[in-house]
Amino acid sequence: MPSSTPNQTAPATALPPSFSVADFRAALGTFATGVTIVTGRDANGERVGLTANSFNSVSLTPPLVLWSLSRQAGSMPAFTRGSHYAIHILASDQRELAERFARRDVDRFAGLEFGEGAGGAPILQGVAAVFECFNRSQYEEGDHIIFVGEVERCLRREGAQPLIYHGGKFFTELPL
Repeated sequence: MPSSTPNQTAPATALPPSFSVADFRAALGTFATGVTIVTGRDANGERVGLTANSFNSVSLTPPLVLWSLSRQAGSMPAFTRGSHYAIHILASDQRELAERFARRDVDRFAGLEFGEGAGGAPILQGVAAVFECFNRSQYEEGDHIIFVGEVERCLRREGAQPLIYHGGKFFTELPL
């Protein structure tokens, strides 16, 4: 009788892309996302932070979230070695804050009010929500590192509307 077991050959590999990096970026830009700022501390206790829209929920039990960071990011050592970080979901009135944390070579925390969260991660004020995370695991994929955080504390501001990013622009509500 013939076997119904599939042929055990070498694993399949992906075909090379049929598009340019610019085409890929433009296609990704059609997906509307929220905007986050991820904060933590480096080995010397200095505050670090950056704007990111690569955020997603992973699990309710245990409570897990993920975000990713370019391997080339200057803050990479702080996040790969740190035990904790905080992910802030920005409110619709925080575009300026998103732009500040996206800039290079500026003191992103200058003049800001913030508290201290789990593991010393800076907690920004006025955000729509914040997730204080234990740095549970990291995965190297392509030109980014994917961070999975185990949420130890989360808070949300009742009634806050999120800041949205779509097509390379910020919005306070989804464009029609």
